[in-house]
Amino acid sequence: MPQVPGQSERARALLDLHQRGNPVVLPTVWDAWSARLAVQAGFVALTVGSHPLADSIGKADNEGMSFDDVLARVAQITAAVAELGSVPVSVDIESGYGLPAARLIEGLVGVGAVGLNIEDTVHSEGGRLRSSAEHAELVGALRAAADATGVHVVINARTDVFLRNGALQDAGPDTTDLVDVAVARLTEAAGAGADVLYPVGRHEPETLRRLATELPLPVNAIAAPDQDDPAAFGPLGVARISFGPFLQYALSARANELLARGR
Repeated sequence: MPQVPGQSERARALLDLHQRGNPVVLPTVWDAWSARLAVQAGFVALTVGSHPLADSIGKADNEGMSFDDVLARVAQITAAVAELGSVPVSVDIESGYGLPAARLIEGLVGVGAVGLNIEDTVHSEGGRLRSSAEHAELVGALRAAADATGVHVVINARTDVFLRNGALQDAGPDTTDLVDVAVARLTEAAGAGADVLYPVGRHEPETLRRLATELPLPVNAIAAPDQDDPAAFGPLGVARISFGPFLQYALSARANELLARGR
């Protein structure tokens, strides 16, 4: 399939930014305005978050929007940042919208994205957690589909076990140590072709250090931009920081303050 000019180079640049102990910060954006704002502030790569994106178009997170909704907004974002330089853009595609891997990759590559997040919560099936083998199989299918395009789409494999421990019984044997569960799940995803591993949750420093030590690939941590110090994540071994919905939350709080002055 045709590539957007420079796409392979942006994909490689995104992958190279992931260095253990020297994390790249990918601010989580949701539209052309927020993307331009982040690039103009000096950030060299972006991630598009499903939660803020869904909010911005009046739909619910957890696949309340369609993949076509996502692609329409990502196309606007990549076009906006293309005017400012060669900026890699990764996209949160939730649990895949029930679509085949080839369709997901075709759509993302077609709008200029070079990375993706894929989680193990299946929203279209009552929010069940995929088994580790099932999640790894999807990661492998995404890797194969991406390789077929000639773009090394950077796959960020996410597990929700820290957020959804109660659902583990449907996804395989439970354990009292969620770090062990996350490491086992994400190690399997790594073997299937992931590039980055995302044990989502706001973790204590020692938990993050253990995850970064025990996992075989660079680790993505989540941070609140108005509360957390990005410099604190490097010594823990983290390779990537993103904001999830917390940048939008912080901006909303400040906007409410400004709006209150006008009432």
